[in-house]
Amino acid sequence: MNTLRLAFVSCCFLGCSPFAPGTVGTLGGVAIAWALAGTGSMFPVWALLICVVLYAIGRPLGAWSEEYAGMKDPGIYVIDEVIGYLLTVLWFGGPSLTTLVVGFFVFRFFDILKPPLARKMESLPGGDGILMDDVVAGLHGLVLVMIPARLLLPDLAW
Repeated sequence: MNTLRLAFVSCCFLGCSPFAPGTVGTLGGVAIAWALAGTGSMFPVWALLICVVLYAIGRPLGAWSEEYAGMKDPGIYVIDEVIGYLLTVLWFGGPSLTTLVVGFFVFRFFDILKPPLARKMESLPGGDGILMDDVVAGLHGLVLVMIPARLLLPDLAW
């Protein structure tokens, strides 16, 4: 059972990377977004639904992962990065390769920088504390990529 839990929280063991597990784990979000790219205008709906499901399953596993790893917000827990990344790329239906790459770097920037609200979310107990800082980082990323895109590409169908 622990292996199944670890597989989930580490996004198929991406979070078990010995080097930069959060960055490597974010690639799970990239893979999901790429797999959903063909859904076109339904992309935001599917991506949000996946975020909700991942959050609902990941929240109670927060306490387990902290106990399993022996630390608060352990590096192996990367479902939060997957959710945050998917939120960042919600701005465009059916993301392109450019969107996937830009979204990756923008999300990682905010995840590492931890804006004040994201930093505050880390103090929440258990799974919420692990997940919400990346949700906030993902929303920061969404705003950062959405506003310039709307200004630079006003004729694009949103």
